[in-house]
Amino acid sequence: GKQVELVQPEIVSMENVPQLRKDPVFEKFISLLKCNNYFVDWKIVYAPEYGVPQKRKRLLLLASKLGEIRLLEPTRTRENYPTVREAISELRPLKAGETDKEDFLHRARKLSALNIKRIKSSFPGGTWKDWDEKLLPDCYKRKSGESYKSVYGRLEWDEPSSTITTQFVGYGNGRFGHPEQNRALSLREGAILQTFPKDYRFVEKLEETSFVKLAVQIGNAVPVKLGEAIGESIKTHLENNKFLS
Repeated sequence: GKQVELVQPEIVSMENVPQLRKDPVFEKFISLLKCNNYFVDWKIVYAPEYGVPQKRKRLLLLASKLGEIRLLEPTRTRENYPTVREAISELRPLKAGETDKEDFLHRARKLSALNIKRIKSSFPGGTWKDWDEKLLPDCYKRKSGESYKSVYGRLEWDEPSSTITTQFVGYGNGRFGHPEQNRALSLREGAILQTFPKDYRFVEKLEETSFVKLAVQIGNAVPVKLGEAIGESIKTHLENNKFLS
């Protein structure tokens, strides 16, 4: 807010978690924008409506000094949401701990012998409740485990994926199991589900960073197609207000 007051840019954009809308700081920020003569528009968007194959909801805000500004209308409906199958089914099969010889980012984390047994007992869209009792972590044997139904899950081929977080390379961290192969998502698969180009190189060699740091970078990113929708919305707004010719 202070930076907006100081710089007074023509356009302001913000992307955040949906829960922010319930925080008093969000109301304060909107009031600050309006007091500084900005037209403000914000909404909770569902990423598949903008071509992102994951069930990600985000709060997007656009503000402008030039006039009313709006996020472009969604490009997809429930009938044609992008799916995990469309995104990653053509990638070369991997085993847990393996790296594709032709793409060092198509690399999956190793799994313990116990987690190999668990993922073999899992099916797309299922939960750990499908497992034999002896495979369950102790905390899931109690009622307190009820709220963790999506962890240790497999993705479904013909649905968008679950939200890609910084933890997507870990099978036990969410519904990040591959639909068929006995492993968690690879770095490349997570990046593709974030709609980075399929050949995008974050680094020249994996040795320049670490597996975990790359997963954090990918998981923290605004999905590329969502960023594109924000950029196109701003560009259209500027053209409509004769700011761009």
